[in-house]
Amino acid sequence: MNQKPHTVLEVCVDSYASAMAAVRGGADRLELCSALALGGLTPWTELLAQLRAVSDITIRCLMRPRAGDFLYSQEEIDLLCAQIKALHQAGADGFVIGALQADGELDTRSTARLCEAADGAGLTLHRAIDVSRDPLRTYRDAAALGIDTVLTSGAAANCLAGRETIGKLLALRDEIGGPEILIGAGVNAAVITELRRDFPVARAFHMSGKTEVESAMQFRRQDVPMGLPGLDEWHLQYTSEEYVRAARLALDASFSAQN
Repeated sequence: MNQKPHTVLEVCVDSYASAMAAVRGGADRLELCSALALGGLTPWTELLAQLRAVSDITIRCLMRPRAGDFLYSQEEIDLLCAQIKALHQAGADGFVIGALQADGELDTRSTARLCEAADGAGLTLHRAIDVSRDPLRTYRDAAALGIDTVLTSGAAANCLAGRETIGKLLALRDEIGGPEILIGAGVNAAVITELRRDFPVARAFHMSGKTEVESAMQFRRQDVPMGLPGLDEWHLQYTSEEYVRAARLALDASFSAQN
């Protein structure tokens, strides 16, 4: 009896509405965060509890205490460890973690502390790898820490631009039996089809599937920004159920064709 190949379609979400759209669209796993427009920050425990009340989908929480670089102080690592424990207790299945040293190498000591705080939960190294000095070395360091997944664009602005490095990481994964390569940044149905054609061993993809929704606010006071000047606060970003479903179908179809 042929078994369905093990594939992963992970969707990054920062709201209840986006999470439910991803679930309906056929996501295997959620990366839960807040402030996705800033690259994602640590999510609210209460949002995780809301989702757990209605869905048993696998959820990994992004652990990022602020926007900006991945060079964290000990106080920031302490905060992340405390947040990991609270989110784990609230129902998180895993965590998306990482820290860098000033020289661009993986901060293995701080990252090991985050691994320990996760207490056996699933672990993804986030895109700190894409701004590290040597992505292949960073991957090996992550493997040595027991991390099971590495999210990467191939050290480029998007995964198509980083396909050469992605290819090397996939080869290294198979060579050493290392963490899964979770391909992200710019992923949609067409990109999945293209990368699966180029790399038949690729089996895990990460997307946000964002679409822009007009605010329902009728009264709009202009020139009073709530954040960065110029930020459009009258158009909201949500995950599209249709985009996720299209990606699901593309991933499944590529494996059906292969097998």
